[in-house]
Amino acid sequence: MRNPVRTEAEAFGFVVAVLVLFAAVALAAILANGWVALVVFLLLAPLVFWRYFRSDPKAFEPAVWDRTHPAGRHRVLVVANETVAGRSLREEILRRAGAESEVLVVTPALNTRIRHWASDEDAARAAAQARLDESLAALEAVWVGARGTIGDDDPIQAIDDALRTFPADEIVLSTHPEGRSNWLEAGVVERARERFGCPITHVVVDLEREESLPRPGAR
Repeated sequence: MRNPVRTEAEAFGFVVAVLVLFAAVALAAILANGWVALVVFLLLAPLVFWRYFRSDPKAFEPAVWDRTHPAGRHRVLVVANETVAGRSLREEILRRAGAESEVLVVTPALNTRIRHWASDEDAARAAAQARLDESLAALEAVWVGARGTIGDDDPIQAIDDALRTFPADEIVLSTHPEGRSNWLEAGVVERARERFGCPITHVVVDLEREESLPRPGAR
């Protein structure tokens, strides 16, 4: 579950907003009465909490990570959710991952808003893990060794977390086609390119089209 005040900037901003809220309520109580103070609270509180507890907040702190790693080891960070087992994504990884490459596949465990706030993430994580396992097995079958992990439900935060322990030279970000991708609607690709200082390749995976195509080796 994502902490809505995960960064120091978010935490400081949230504390300031809460202090301003209670100052406004106290001032209303002093200048008017308790009923006016209640109205002020009911009007302002939803704005404060919506701002910091919405489902897809942006990270504000600049991404900083140590990109030093053993010479000759090219590191590729792959971020994908439902498209993680897509053929197009695997082909892109094959093009970019050489014999001396390290590949880390991160699958954000997306969840419904109700389950998210109820801290019920088991089903979402299990589904993400199943897709991730399928993807890693497919990569291993074509001689690409890769590691995988379940990430934060916010893909930008998932990338940020991964880069702190896996200093990638490049990022491959996979989404559904336009019109069927929540990540594209949320501007995830543009935000990632603005935030992270390494090359980012956007791969569009059309799972419906891939399912209609014959599998490699099939007759």
